[in-house]
Amino acid sequence: MSTLDARLHAYRVDLADARLEGKVEAARFVTGEIAHVAVPVADVCRKPSKNSSIDTQFLFGQDVTVFDRADGYAWVQGMTDGYVGYIAESELDAGRAPVTHVIKAPRTFVYSDADLRSPRLHPLSMGSRIDVAGTTEKRGTQYGILSTGGAVILGHLSADGEVAQDYVSAAERLLETPYLWGGTSGFGIDCSGIVQLSLAMAGRPFLRDTDMQERLGDDIDAGSHLENIRRGDLVFWRGHVAILQDATRIIHANGHTMSVASEPLAEAIARIAYLYGQPTAFRRVVG
Repeated sequence: MSTLDARLHAYRVDLADARLEGKVEAARFVTGEIAHVAVPVADVCRKPSKNSSIDTQFLFGQDVTVFDRADGYAWVQGMTDGYVGYIAESELDAGRAPVTHVIKAPRTFVYSDADLRSPRLHPLSMGSRIDVAGTTEKRGTQYGILSTGGAVILGHLSADGEVAQDYVSAAERLLETPYLWGGTSGFGIDCSGIVQLSLAMAGRPFLRDTDMQERLGDDIDAGSHLENIRRGDLVFWRGHVAILQDATRIIHANGHTMSVASEPLAEAIARIAYLYGQPTAFRRVVG
C-alpha cells in the first residue's frame, strides 16, 4: 500500500474514507455524511481534544464530509481544500450549507435585526458563506436578511461566484490582522492561511499548508536581481510563504510582527536569513 498524506486523505487504522479502499489499510471503510460549519470559525485539530494544536480552521458555511463522531468530536474532511482533522461536533449542522453570498469584508457582524444599533448575534470573517433570503434598507444602510435569522451589511457581501479580480487586493484588506498559527480567518491568520483565503476570494481554490503550496503553480527563476518577479507571485522560505505586492514588496502573516504586514522584500530576506536561510522558491500561481 502506498503512503498517502494523512492531512489530505481520511484514513486511520480503524476507519477510512470509502474512496481509499484498496489504497490504504483500515479495519472499516465508510462513505461519510455531509455537514457544514455553523459557527464563525471552527478549529480543525490533529486530535479530538481541546488541548490539541490547531492545524487549520474552517469558516462559517463551509461544507465538510463527516466520517466519524465520538466523544463530542467529528472527524471530517473539508470539501474545499480536502484538509482532514477533528472539529467539535457542536460546531456542525447537517447537510450542505445553502449559499448565496460570501463575506468580502475582513470582518463583519450578524445583527439581530436590520439595524446597526441592534444586538450583535456573532461576527463573521472574510470567506464565510451565507444564505441571503432578502434585502432591506434602514436609515440609508442596506442589509442582507439571512435565512437563518439576523442581518448583515449588504456592502460587506459579494454574490456567490462573484470573485475579486486581483487576489493580492484581497490579501491587502487583511493588513494588521493578528497572526494565529493555523488561522485562516479575518480574526487571526497564518502565512499559508492568507495565501489560501485571498486566492479563494479570487475564485481559486488552493491547498492549505506551505509545503503543499510550494508545489503549485510554476517555478520562477527570479533572476540575480529579482528582476523576473511580479505582483501575485509567491516567495517561499523553509516553512514560510509571502505574497508579492510588486517586485520589491511583500505582504505576509508573520511571527515577527505577529500580524499581517507589508514590508520590502529585500529587508524580509535579510531578516529571515539568519533563522531560515534564503528563499527556497518563487512560484507564479496566477497568469
